[in-house]
Amino acid sequence: MWYNKQVMSTIIKKYSKNVYIITTILVCVFLVITLSACSGNAVEPDPSPSVEPPTPSPTPSTPTPTPTPVELVPWNGPVEHIFFHEIIAWPELTFRGGTRQPGFDAEFVTANEFRLILQSLYDNDFVLIDLNDVWSEYTNETNQLRMTRNTLMIPEGKKPLVISFDDMNFYAIDIPYGLMSTYIIGTDGQIWAEGYDPSGNYITSQDLAAITILDKFVRENPGFSHNGAKGCIALTGFEGILGYSTQNDPNNTTQSFRLNRMQEIARVKPVVDRLKATGWYFASHSYGHIGIANASLARVQADGERWLDEVGSIVGDTKIFIYPFGQRLDGADQNAPGPALRFYAEELGFRLFASVGREPYTQIKESIPAVIMDRMLVGGRTLRNSRDRYLRFFDAADVFEIDVRPTDYGTDWGDSSYNDD
Repeated sequence: MWYNKQVMSTIIKKYSKNVYIITTILVCVFLVITLSACSGNAVEPDPSPSVEPPTPSPTPSTPTPTPTPVELVPWNGPVEHIFFHEIIAWPELTFRGGTRQPGFDAEFVTANEFRLILQSLYDNDFVLIDLNDVWSEYTNETNQLRMTRNTLMIPEGKKPLVISFDDMNFYAIDIPYGLMSTYIIGTDGQIWAEGYDPSGNYITSQDLAAITILDKFVRENPGFSHNGAKGCIALTGFEGILGYSTQNDPNNTTQSFRLNRMQEIARVKPVVDRLKATGWYFASHSYGHIGIANASLARVQADGERWLDEVGSIVGDTKIFIYPFGQRLDGADQNAPGPALRFYAEELGFRLFASVGREPYTQIKESIPAVIMDRMLVGGRTLRNSRDRYLRFFDAADVFEIDVRPTDYGTDWGDSSYNDD
């Protein structure tokens, strides 16, 4: 600072008569300068001086654009419903000949076919919805529960689609034929599939099983899902669920069996919870995959109660029942539902009953709280022989894996060299 004793001494000697005045002025100037300097560097007291302040987030150079709101419009048309089985991960194991090859070829699609089908559905403006959002219960004028269709609001320009998956249990008899074996939660918190490749190596993947492929597709194409909906998982129970041995055995009362079953239930519960939290929902496919149309009422009742006890207790409440073998219980008469359907609806609380058909058929029952509907299978048989009927969803010629499928069965489309093999 310019202010010091030598300067002050010179000023006082030269202007001795005005020492008092000058000294006063200089003191005031000094105080003003000092106070100004101090106020420029002042810091408010830190109430928590021992805590490091957080590093501020950098301000992005380009502001993140606000997503354009999606306009929702009412949908009054039919709700399409297609279904699959688990996905073929290793076609070289599935299509190696033998007595089970025709069934796999007819009922299943490969992982690559499934991805191509999803892309086509997305390109054709379908959007996934939750089947539970389409119908709801109400109490009629006579105080009876009945079903009604809701006003379905979907993004403008989109068409609603339900996808369901049958037998997502990983049956022991199927796994050696090219399927993965279990759904698990990875260290990233996402659902993964585990299994063994054709060389016997243990692997985990999100590209070789139905749930993980669809999850991945929605992550990459969020516009394919409305309100986060994914698909409906239809489960039996006689070989556990999702690759876990959760089934009971009344003939095995050993402590080791009981403890192992409890451990399996504890292992699968987080998987179930994660699936439900990410848009998946569950349905009953009966406990023993029984032929309900020909089963006695006593067998139907025992099977239904066991499903609720061993599967429903794990996956939670569901209103959806998907018929094994696609068999419908009511025929064409909506006023004659039959004792088995009455049992499922009135005693067990199921409301939505899905069989197999060729078009998006639905019917609200008048005498019980139930809706019956048809689903369309997507498998090798429909890819080979029903191209025209599925063109609104995808073109079989574009998705069918000719190079890995058996050439024994032909198609009703395609080049003659493939059909003649």
